[in-house]
Amino acid sequence: MMATQALQGIKVLDLSRVLAGPSCTQALADLGAEVIKVERPGAGDETRQWSPPAFADGTAAYFGTVNRNKQSLTINMASAEGQAIVRRLAAEADVLVENYKVGGLKKYGLDYESLKAVNPRLIYASLTGFGQTGPDAAKPGYDYIIQGLSGLMSITGPTDGLPHKVGVAVVDLFAGLQLTIGIQAALLARAHTGEGQHVDVSLLDSAVAMLANVGMNHLASGEVPPRLGNAHPNIVPYQVFETAGGQHLILACGNDKQFAAVCGVLGGRWHEDERFATNPQRVRNRDLLVPELAQAFRQRGRDEWLTALEAVQVPCGAINNIAEALQLPQVQHRQMVVDFAEQGSPVRMLGNPVKLSATPVRYDSPPPALGSSTDAVLRGLGYTDADLARWREEGVI
Repeated sequence: MMATQALQGIKVLDLSRVLAGPSCTQALADLGAEVIKVERPGAGDETRQWSPPAFADGTAAYFGTVNRNKQSLTINMASAEGQAIVRRLAAEADVLVENYKVGGLKKYGLDYESLKAVNPRLIYASLTGFGQTGPDAAKPGYDYIIQGLSGLMSITGPTDGLPHKVGVAVVDLFAGLQLTIGIQAALLARAHTGEGQHVDVSLLDSAVAMLANVGMNHLASGEVPPRLGNAHPNIVPYQVFETAGGQHLILACGNDKQFAAVCGVLGGRWHEDERFATNPQRVRNRDLLVPELAQAFRQRGRDEWLTALEAVQVPCGAINNIAEALQLPQVQHRQMVVDFAEQGSPVRMLGNPVKLSATPVRYDSPPPALGSSTDAVLRGLGYTDADLARWREEGVI
C-alpha cells in the first residue's frame, strides 16, 4: 500500500510558464498535489522549444526540468469559452499559480478578485518580476536582469573582472521556493479560517533576500560590499586554492581551531602570528595571509591535500564538473538522479531534495506531452465529446 502524500487531495491549477512558477508547481506535485498545467494550444510552454538538448522522445531538457508529475491541458484563454473553462477549473481548485505580468489576467476575468468571488477558498499565487505593488510593478521580470538589479551580480565573479551571473537561473528557482512556502502557509491558514488569500512573490524581493549576510554587512557598516571572487567576505581562509598540477580545491575554514589545523597540515605557524590568530584579524589581513597560503598549497597535489585536511576534520572539497557531481556515490544513494524508464519514457531528471519519512515524494509521471490530458480533464468537468470536438474546431483547446 502506497503511503499517503503530504499534499494528497490538493488540486493546483498551474497557469505559469518557463522556470520560476513551474518549479513551484513541480514541488507541489512531487508532494502529492494534483497539478493541471494550462498551456497554449499548438505551442505550449515556451520551454518546450528551448532545445537542443532534448531526450529521445523530443522532450526539451529545459522543459523537463520542472514539469514532471503534471497533467497538460491546452486552452486558448483569449477566447470566452477558454476563460469559462479556466473559471470552472478554478472553482474546484485549491491553488492557482500564475506568472503573468501584473494585471495580465484581469482582462480575461481570471485575476484574484474575480476568481475569489467564484471560489473564496482559492489560494491565488502570483509570481512576478517586481511584485503586485510599487513603482516597478508593471515591468516584466527576468532572472538575469534581476540578478543585476538586486546587487547579486555585483558580488559574483572575479575581483578584477566583470560582474558575473550565477551559472543557473538561481533567482527564478529561489523565488519558486518562496512561492511554494507561501502556498503551503496559506493552505495551513485556510485550515484555520476557511478562507483563501493572495500570495504575492517577486523575483526582486527574492533576490534581495538572497543577499543574506552580504546585504547585512552593508546595513551594519554602510560600506558597499566588494566582489571577492571565490573568497568569503566574513571568513578567512574560505576560498579556492590552486594545487600542484593546476587542480583546485575549496578550503572552508570556519573557526580558529580549524585554522590551526590547516597550518599544521601546511607545515606553517600562521596561527601563532597575532595578525592571523583570530578570524577578525585574518579578515583584516587577508591580503597578507592568503598569498602565503596559496604558495604552500601549490607544493602538493589536490587529492593529497584533501586527504590530509579531511584527516584533521577541516572542511574542504574538490570542484566537480556536472558529470562528476551527478556520479557521486552520495548523490546516487540519495536518488538525486531519477528516470522514468518504468513509465516508458527516456527522460531522466534531477530528484527532489526533500526527504519525508512518512509522506515521501513520488515520481509518478514524466513531463507530459502537450495537451495529453486535455480530454480527460474536460470530461472530468462534465463536458461532452461534442463540446471537445467543437472547441478543437474553433481553436479553444
